[in-house]
Amino acid sequence: MKPIIPKQIIIIFSSFFIFCTILYTTLEIKGNAEVNKRNNDQLMEELDEAYEVNGPLKLTVVLERIYVDGEVSEEVLEETIWAMEDFWADYEDWQLVTQDEEQVVFQMHIDDISPLLKSNGYFGITEEGILTIFDGKPDAKSKIIQSFYQIDVEKLESHKHNLLKNGIKVFSKDEYEQVLEAFKAYSAQPH
Repeated sequence: MKPIIPKQIIIIFSSFFIFCTILYTTLEIKGNAEVNKRNNDQLMEELDEAYEVNGPLKLTVVLERIYVDGEVSEEVLEETIWAMEDFWADYEDWQLVTQDEEQVVFQMHIDDISPLLKSNGYFGITEEGILTIFDGKPDAKSKIIQSFYQIDVEKLESHKHNLLKNGIKVFSKDEYEQVLEAFKAYSAQPH
């Protein structure tokens, strides 16, 4: 014969069992959290020791400036870094391109024409009829800074053709854009 257990005793034992399960789970989670915190703290201490600086860090910093005319200037600096936070703050306006233990390369797009173009740049036309910017007055020996598009010389008025043969000096971004726009109508390619 089976003993009869009143419903109240079953409810009490079930409640007690659920309470013990919840208590055990809570204590286990709390214990794991403390172990994880200790492990994280220990790991951070080890990382700090691994990267402990015995003096300033010396890096080569390369600054690349890219201008609207396609010219890229490069400045190379030797930096002595005392605090990485200060270093990154100094270059927050620059885009990081590459970095390794010895060198960091940053880039910045400059919304202007290059100093080279301002000082010695001339629009001209090559013998093949390509609108080009030359380093100096256009001739066969001048270095080409940037080439644009083929000009349909047949459509070009003679005074504009002479202007290009002699070279059009460019001093600003606005002048650069105006010359490009002015000769776009004479492009051999469809617009």
